Amino acid sequence: MRRKILITAALIAVVLGTYVIAGGAKTKETANQTVPSIKQLVNDYSSGNLDAKSASITSHELTVTADNNDKSTYSLPDNEFFVSIAPYVNKTHPCATHNLTGCQGEMANEKFNVTITDSDGKVVIKDVFQTFGNGFIDFWLPRDQTFDVKIEQGGKSSESKISTFEDDNTCVSTMQLT
Repeated sequence: MRRKILITAALIAVVLGTYVIAGGAKTKETANQTVPSIKQLVNDYSSGNLDAKSASITSHELTVTADNNDKSTYSLPDNEFFVSIAPYVNKTHPCATHNLTGCQGEMANEKFNVTITDSDGKVVIKDVFQTFGNGFIDFWLPRDQTFDVKIEQGGKSSESKISTFEDDNTCVSTMQLT
């Protein structure tokens, strides 16, 4: 009798183990996962190389919702903060959490001179950037700091302060070129 109980318990353990290993009871939202190339994944959604129903990015994770509503969540680097900026002249939209596949800025595929300095005045980024087809420029900046951003194009410019602390905005749509 004791032997039958042990054999039954062992069989149940094997069946449950197989079920778990095979991925049974999957939810629509996958476990929080990291990807070695999270920056490339973000870039692919921003540039339109990858498509999804939604790809929203907060200060700590990227959540991708596929067309079939399955969700995948990816952790962002601990030491870098993602922020996307949409310079504009006439038209913008309110935005706090950037949606890589949904937000649309006014100035798509245009070049801008961008200078970003930290609170000590050290230049962190100074280069010419081209907005994606969605009108945004993506940046990865050090976390837990405040930066001055200057964007210039054709004699017009805009300056703004942004910060990269937990729960800060990842979408900046307030930089009007004047």
